[in-house]
Amino acid sequence: MRTGLAEQLRHLDGASYGRYKSLGGAWQMAGFTLEVVRGQADPYAPPARLALHVPAEHAGFPGELRDSAVRRRALAGYLVRRAAAVAGRGPVHIDHGGQEVLDRSSCRIGDGIGIGSGGGSGDDAAGAVTVRLGVELPGRGRRIDGRAAEEVLCRLLPRVVERALRYASLDAAEVRRFVDTVEDTDVLRRSLEPRGLVAFVADGAVLPRRSGVDDRPLAGPATVPFASPDAFRVEVDLPNAGRVTGMGVPEGVTLIVGGGFHGKSTLLRALEAGVFDHVPGDGRELVASRGDTVKIRAEDGRRVERVDVHAFVSHLPSGADTADFSTDNASGSTSQAASLVEAVEAGAGTLLIDEDTAATNLMIRDARMQALVAKDREPLTPFVDLVRSLHRDHEVSTVLVMGGSGDYMDVADQVIMMDAYRPSDVTERAHELARVPTGRHAEADSFPPVTHRSPDPASVDSRVRGRSRVKSRGTDALAFGDQHVDVRAVEQMPDRGYVTGAGFAMELLVRRGHLDGGRTLAEALDLLDRDLARGAAELLTVHEDDCAVPRRHEIAAALNRLRSLRIKR
Repeated sequence: MRTGLAEQLRHLDGASYGRYKSLGGAWQMAGFTLEVVRGQADPYAPPARLALHVPAEHAGFPGELRDSAVRRRALAGYLVRRAAAVAGRGPVHIDHGGQEVLDRSSCRIGDGIGIGSGGGSGDDAAGAVTVRLGVELPGRGRRIDGRAAEEVLCRLLPRVVERALRYASLDAAEVRRFVDTVEDTDVLRRSLEPRGLVAFVADGAVLPRRSGVDDRPLAGPATVPFASPDAFRVEVDLPNAGRVTGMGVPEGVTLIVGGGFHGKSTLLRALEAGVFDHVPGDGRELVASRGDTVKIRAEDGRRVERVDVHAFVSHLPSGADTADFSTDNASGSTSQAASLVEAVEAGAGTLLIDEDTAATNLMIRDARMQALVAKDREPLTPFVDLVRSLHRDHEVSTVLVMGGSGDYMDVADQVIMMDAYRPSDVTERAHELARVPTGRHAEADSFPPVTHRSPDPASVDSRVRGRSRVKSRGTDALAFGDQHVDVRAVEQMPDRGYVTGAGFAMELLVRRGHLDGGRTLAEALDLLDRDLARGAAELLTVHEDDCAVPRRHEIAAALNRLRSLRIKR
């Protein structure tokens, strides 16, 4: 353990910038250890990577705030946000995320079991806190600015530790509220399946967001709190909030209808985000969806590799085998068909579809179009004729936003109408209307078993000239080896750290041998889930870059969009 960091920085003042590398290693500071994981070669290189290791006795967090994996994740989520606020805008960069409370590499709470980063830092000790961050080391041109570096490393970072990572310095009630809120949402989500529900939206929830680029809740007198229709209202007892009421969305086929701009898509987006926990004050703290819920959309131009889409596409003019379908440039309909099948293959139990982002010709073919274009000239089978079987035969529920096609009333188990952001139950009226003949006839009655695929691990290579390269480009893309993976249409990627985590997980599937050319993708994901359940440390700390632990569904989505992917069988 090294000492005298301030003196060393003063000694380096004016030296060549590359001398910052000499700071590598662990430095003893007052109450914590500062570890320089990676230096900074020059002023234009990526920031140096550092870690703050705060022992449990100095951090001082009570056991009840960290006595389960969920509460440790929540506590870490609070601390990393507080640390980023104390650090402010400047040379220190801490990945604190947005409205979602995710398992992040930027902050970890030791559990005493021994799954931390190790290295003698005491990270594994119960209650120890580790924060990983980037720092732009100060310079004058290509010379070290030792005095400025001393201000950052020896004054600002200790201030972060003292004001953000010690229980004695924090608002105890605020910390507990944050941890309790996350725990309640987790318990709520786990209670859905035993109740036969796929989602829950609490009364009083605020679903609209401020804008398309601001995920904070809409505020002001125009905001309409959510209120459940009586027919769908359920009560749930939570460990901290007590008894809460809200709308339970049952299993099966649920239709969300209503006029334009009345909140249909807003409700669906809340269900989409309901797979994650949210910070207090988000408005969606008690909006929860099952963890296997996946949003599906059309995606022109994506690559598809050996996916069985014959349920939706019986034949193609090119003669391509739709039971073993590949393309480098999928259309809207074939891309959506492939994404749906891939989601079910990866274990999705609930699908979310919005007509605004769906391929119309894959969703519906009405009576007039059936009369005009004979079935033997139309290779597409619309989803409206398959959605019932998907639930009946495969136990996969679907929630659809539909404002333009009444034919889905024929197959809906329940219908919710949104009117000025207020939901009502119109199931009975919809079923009455469905009994009026339209002349349309079903074009299929069963969704076939999903064909499972075995990826070739050699095609999932993150190396460039022998070195791993996994880096997010915001939430739009992932650099994986020499490949550019377009994930813009994977809507449940909340931030860039999550995208990076999906890339690290793809790499881990190969490194751990879970993808071996024989196992199916679903089997490999099962093994990875088992690893992550034991502790996410390997995924989180094998790389220096920040990441968040992703769900299997986004890992599979990124892998399926990897243009080098090859399927062995």
